[in-house]
Amino acid sequence: MLDRIAEFFVFGFVPLVVGILAVPEQSVAAEKTVKGEVVYRERIALPPSAVLSIQLADVSLADAPATIIGEQKIKPAGQVPISFEIKFDPSVIRSRMTYALQARITVDDRLMFISDVRHQLDPLSDAPQTVVLKMVAPNDAAEAASMLGQSWLVEYIDGIGEIREPQATFRIGKTGKAGGNGPCNVYFATARVDGGSISISGIGSTYKACAPQVMAEEKALFDALARAASYKIDAGRLTISDKDGREILRFSAAS
Repeated sequence: MLDRIAEFFVFGFVPLVVGILAVPEQSVAAEKTVKGEVVYRERIALPPSAVLSIQLADVSLADAPATIIGEQKIKPAGQVPISFEIKFDPSVIRSRMTYALQARITVDDRLMFISDVRHQLDPLSDAPQTVVLKMVAPNDAAEAASMLGQSWLVEYIDGIGEIREPQATFRIGKTGKAGGNGPCNVYFATARVDGGSISISGIGSTYKACAPQVMAEEKALFDALARAASYKIDAGRLTISDKDGREILRFSAAS
């Protein structure tokens, strides 16, 4: 009897162990890396507080903000050439889409260098990338600073023309939060200002209904903000243009 019990435990336990060992491991998502360096042509050293931010982005849609696939922030940036490695999920890459690297160097939250030319690439290639940045002119930086935190009154909207009543406003905070009062609703968005370029995304609003003409003005305002590509401030007036350089919005500084 004891021999039979011993036989059961010895030979009956083995299949259980084998079964446990046969369980396949969980798959881990593959990861890809874009490597390279960031340089600029000016012969100046970066201060210790300089920060490099570089992103791999889907820039396929010309009339919409870029979709960030992966990014890296290097703090402190050190000195050029600055090496970078952006890790991303290769499964999100599509063959018919357009991808580019975009980078900037800031010093104490002030923009100092930026990639002003599209650096297009194949993210799945192992070729090292060299991203060349352009120094931001002091007046561009000052203009950007004068834009942030200022409330602007909407004077002109592409497709509508001059607009006075009801009064609409626009404002970008220093953290990038944007919004204001539309012709009908309160609206909000996210803005990014780089030198003389600007992009506005994530536009949303409250849901109050107004007269059809007022609602048409509001829709045109939101559409124009989504197409913003560049801006200029002159004599207390802000103008925003699309990617083709055509003026689509005009504002005056609110007192």
